[in-house]
Amino acid sequence: MITKMMMQFKKDGIFIASLIVLWYSSNIGVLLLNKLLLSNYGFGFPIFLTMCHMTACALLSYISIVVLKIVPLQKVKSRSQFAKISSLSLVFCGSVVGGNVSLRYLPVSFNQAVGATTPFFTALFAYLVSFKREAWIIYACLVPVVGGVVIASGIMVACGSVLWIPGVKSCTHIVLLIGTPAMLLLLEMMKRDREANLGEPSFHLYGFIMCIGATAARAFKSVLQGILLSSEGEKLNSMNLLLYMSPIAVIALIPATIIMEPTVLDASMSLGLQYKFMWLLLLINSVMAYSANLSNFLVTKHTSALTLQVLGNAKGAVAVVISILLFRNPVTFMGIGGYTITVLGVVAYGEAKRRYK
Repeated sequence: MITKMMMQFKKDGIFIASLIVLWYSSNIGVLLLNKLLLSNYGFGFPIFLTMCHMTACALLSYISIVVLKIVPLQKVKSRSQFAKISSLSLVFCGSVVGGNVSLRYLPVSFNQAVGATTPFFTALFAYLVSFKREAWIIYACLVPVVGGVVIASGIMVACGSVLWIPGVKSCTHIVLLIGTPAMLLLLEMMKRDREANLGEPSFHLYGFIMCIGATAARAFKSVLQGILLSSEGEKLNSMNLLLYMSPIAVIALIPATIIMEPTVLDASMSLGLQYKFMWLLLLINSVMAYSANLSNFLVTKHTSALTLQVLGNAKGAVAVVISILLFRNPVTFMGIGGYTITVLGVVAYGEAKRRYK
C-alpha cells in the first residue's frame, strides 16, 4: 500500500515537473522567438504576428476543448456575456500587440522588468474602477516594484534628460515626491553618472511607452474580467475564455493588419526566401503562444496560485538571463539593480496579498 502511494506520488511529481518545464519553455520560448523575429529577422509586423498567435490559439483551443476534451466546454449563455467577452478580447488583443511592438525596440530583459510592474497597475485599476482598497502594506510593496523600473530604465537620469517635472530640480526632490527615501542613494548615483549612461543602454522611449501600455492593458483586463464575469453563471475558466476571445481578436486584427501593415505579405515572402527557417519559426512561435496559455492553466490547476506566483517570479529572472546570453544585449549595474528591486517588490507584494486577504 505504501509502495503504491509512493509510486503514485512519484508519478504526480514527474507530471507536475513536466508541466512546469512546458510552462517555462513555452513562456520564455514565445518571448525570445518574438524578439528574434521582430528584431533579428527584421519581421517588423507586430500586429500580423499577434494575429498569427490568436489564430493558433483559436484553432488549438477548439481542438483541445471540443475535440480532445482536455477541459470541459463552457458555453456562452447570453448576448450580454458575449459582449463582455468581446470587450475583454479587445483589451487582451491590445496588450499583446503593445508587448510585441515594444520588443522591436527594447531588449527582452528590460521588457520583463517593465512587465513585472503589472501588480502596480492592477491595484491602480482596481481602485479606479471598483474603488477596491488594499491594506497600506500592499501599496507600500508597490513602491519598489515601480521604483526598480525607474532605476533600471534611467528615464529619470539627471531628472530632466528625458522626463521633466515642473518644480522638481533634483533627484532628491523626486524621491521626496514619490515618498521613497530608501532609493535616494541609487537615484543620486544616477545623477552623478549620467555621462556614463548607467541606465538601460538600449532604452527607447517609444518602445518603453508601448511596453508600459501593454502592461497596463494586461492589468486592466484582469480587473475588467473580475467585474464583467463575476456572476457564477458567467464565469469561464482561462482556457474557455481563450477559446472565445481568440476568434474575436483575429476578426479585429485582420483590418488592423490590412490598414497598418499593408506590405506584410510581400515582405514576409521576401524574408521567407532570405531566411529559410523563418516560416517554421513563425509556426512554432504561434503554437508556443497557445502552449503558454494551456500550461499556465494546467500548472494552476495541479499546484496552486501561490506556487504559480513564485514560479512566475523565477521565470522572469530566467528569461532575462537567457535573453542576455542569447542576444548579447548590454547590461549595467544600475539595470541589474533596478530589476532586482522590482522582482523583490513583486515577491513582497505577493506575500502581502496572501497575508492580508
